[in-house]
Amino acid sequence: MRFQPTKYQLMNVSTGRTFDDRGWDLADPQAESPSLVRAVYEQKQFNPRNDLRGLYRYADWMPIRRTLKHSCAPVTYKSRGLAKHLGLDNLYITFSGWNPRIGAKMQTCSFKETEAFSVCARMDRKEHRVLVVQSAGNTARAFAQVCSDNGIPVVICIPEDNQHDLWFHKKLDRCVKVIAAPHGCDYYDAITLGEKLAQNPRFFLEGGAKNVARRDGMGTTVLSFVEKAGRIPDAYFQAVGSGTGAVAAWENAERLAADGRFGENKMRVYMAQNAPFTLIHDSWKAHTRDLATLDPDEGRRQAEVILAKVLSNRKPPYGIAGGVFDVLEASGGDTFICSNDDIMYWLLQFRNLEGYDLLPAPCAAVAALAQAVADGHVKKDELIMLNCTGGGFLGSMAKGYVFKEPDLILDPNLPAEQIIASVDGLF
Repeated sequence: MRFQPTKYQLMNVSTGRTFDDRGWDLADPQAESPSLVRAVYEQKQFNPRNDLRGLYRYADWMPIRRTLKHSCAPVTYKSRGLAKHLGLDNLYITFSGWNPRIGAKMQTCSFKETEAFSVCARMDRKEHRVLVVQSAGNTARAFAQVCSDNGIPVVICIPEDNQHDLWFHKKLDRCVKVIAAPHGCDYYDAITLGEKLAQNPRFFLEGGAKNVARRDGMGTTVLSFVEKAGRIPDAYFQAVGSGTGAVAAWENAERLAADGRFGENKMRVYMAQNAPFTLIHDSWKAHTRDLATLDPDEGRRQAEVILAKVLSNRKPPYGIAGGVFDVLEASGGDTFICSNDDIMYWLLQFRNLEGYDLLPAPCAAVAALAQAVADGHVKKDELIMLNCTGGGFLGSMAKGYVFKEPDLILDPNLPAEQIIASVDGLF
């Protein structure tokens, strides 16, 4: 049976105006001020689809036109080892990565697959333009794998220093091209490359946090949790670079509350960052909607020294209506920071306690949870969701791997015309 596109409209979070999606709307065309848009689904109740596989079990709350091959959903289970160590009665771990023992089979070891399978499924089958994705690492790997498996032309923009994240179990299809900002550049420079490339009508931007498909793909982590635990969590923990995943979690908690069968949305959203790159934390602690000032060179230096490099976004959707600030404010949440030493400590502890390895970023979330317990932010009997956004690297790599080298290394300061001409020649 052919998949029927999900029925939904888009809503301006700031004004509440609803409108039809023209195909790839990233904002309200009538908006007078910046605001995220949110998908409003015809299906108001949360009903996982048993007729669909992998991530697409949650298709009723994903803005998609089709389904793609090889998707996997996040896996939620009740923790024993970490929960006992921290003295928590109701800690659930939602894991997105590789651990077949618990049913987790994301080939790229990252919850960024949830974004890629949703965003690419939002695309029209007849789309003739080339998708442009900007990434600090894990998103690049996920989109490259999904696009390769499904024959979707894509240009991935990354910092050259993060190219070690582009490992795969087999050679990618030629439809995937990678361009890199030179050594010393960061994620923001990769964003600049993509923005200049998209000035040509042959290419179009994936859209990042503004893309409802990206957010609702990531929001499936909360759906996985509620399927297992039966209600909306009291507290939610995640490590963040842009904070988009935490925004997505809050949006789905709101949908679940409106359903009425899973409790009220009293979920406190807690976000973790890796010091010294603490832009969201610094902005929140100043309690202002304005993003804290961060000198570009200082931001690049900070991004270079942190272990969890994917947590280094200099342009997060912080102050925009419906973004990080609003979610922290509405949820009564907070932010935490951890050091590289903290990440290494919890990487080892988590493996001992839960039996598998995490990537550095989710170790920051574990560190934040430990701090919250110690500081009394959470109670031992509260229902807690720990969003572990990637892991199983060691087990996955045992299957063998190949690296994807950048097809081009381009200075983001080059004129747009030169960048476009160079990349156009790859296809």
